[in-house]
Amino acid sequence: MAEFTVAVSDPEDGHTYQIDVDGQDANRFMGRELGDEVDGGAVGLDGYTLELTGGSDKAGRPMRSDVRGVSTTSIMSDGGVGFEPTTEGERKRITVRGREVSDETRQINAKIVGRGSDSVEDLLGDGDE
Repeated sequence: MAEFTVAVSDPEDGHTYQIDVDGQDANRFMGRELGDEVDGGAVGLDGYTLELTGGSDKAGRPMRSDVRGVSTTSIMSDGGVGFEPTTEGERKRITVRGREVSDETRQINAKIVGRGSDSVEDLLGDGDE
C-alpha cells in the first residue's frame, strides 16, 4: 500500500504544511501526473483543489515533468529540476523519475489553486515557514 508525505504550499501566506497520507487517501494520488489537479479532501482540505508540482522517490530522485511514466531514467540535463549548472554551457547526466505518481514516490509537492470556505490554518493547524 502506498504512503506519501504531501507538502502542501499555500501561495497566499507562504506557509507549507506536511501531511502524511496512506490507504485510500494515498490512492487518490496514484497514476496522477505533475500538473494534474486533485481534490484536497485526501489531505484534510475539504473544498480545496491542489495542483501537483513535484515530488521525489524513496532514494531522493526528483520527479521531472518532461519525463514520461513512473520509471527512473538517466537524462543529459543543462539545468532544471535535479541539476543547477555553475558555469555557462555546463551539462550533466542525472537520474530522475518520471512525472507519474507511483508506489515508489515518497514525497509529493502540491500547491493550493482552489479555495474552500474554511481557512487552511483552521483545517491543518500551524505550518512550517
